[in-house]
Amino acid sequence: MTTTAAATALVVQNTPGGGPGRWAGWLREAGLALDVVAAYEDPAALPERLTHQALLVLGGGYLPDEDARAPWLARTRDLTRQALDAGVPVFGICLGGQLLAHVAGGEVRGRYGRPEFGSTPLRLRAEAADDPLFGGLPEAPRAMENHVDAIVRLPPGARWLAESERCPHQAFRVDGAPAWGVQFHPEAAADRIQRWDAERLAGYGEDRAVLHRAALADEAASVPTWRRLAHAFALQATSRAA
Repeated sequence: MTTTAAATALVVQNTPGGGPGRWAGWLREAGLALDVVAAYEDPAALPERLTHQALLVLGGGYLPDEDARAPWLARTRDLTRQALDAGVPVFGICLGGQLLAHVAGGEVRGRYGRPEFGSTPLRLRAEAADDPLFGGLPEAPRAMENHVDAIVRLPPGARWLAESERCPHQAFRVDGAPAWGVQFHPEAAADRIQRWDAERLAGYGEDRAVLHRAALADEAASVPTWRRLAHAFALQATSRAA
């Protein structure tokens, strides 16, 4: 499936190693071009007004309101609010999902609950059955995780879409908006694990090589799931543009 881009998404990248990964190709093949802004390099590079047809906020090792360490987050929150108010499709990954929850009225806590790393089984909830993105996906997909912070309360009226054993709020949709947040990393291939900090992982009792092998073993089965999710999000943007 390859199409000409009919819409463009603003992509907020929060860390050097946290780019759009395999979603870059999957979104483009479904007609959604990407305007990737390395906000961690230049916070002022983010626009003040959202003129794109979609907003994608990627992961990073910050809390959604940790402006002292990540001064671009204030503008990212404002852009997210603009998208919600205007009905522009939003997809938030890890920090991006937490930031979406925060902006929409939910709550995020740092170093909360049990951390998750590597390929992890999820459970889609009944509410996902008719969701424009999650409907029709496998009931128990595996996804990449790399987090110690967590959403502890979803925004009012949010549709709770997926959970895991360690982290209840793995995916949600904001009430009345084409806006989705996930705790996991559908954009990350298994090889990204090789760039993770081995000492940090060891501090949580995890072995990077073991995590990498397990993720590689799961990748063939998980790729079609997260490619389909990317295509469904691209459709939200291209339909709106049309």
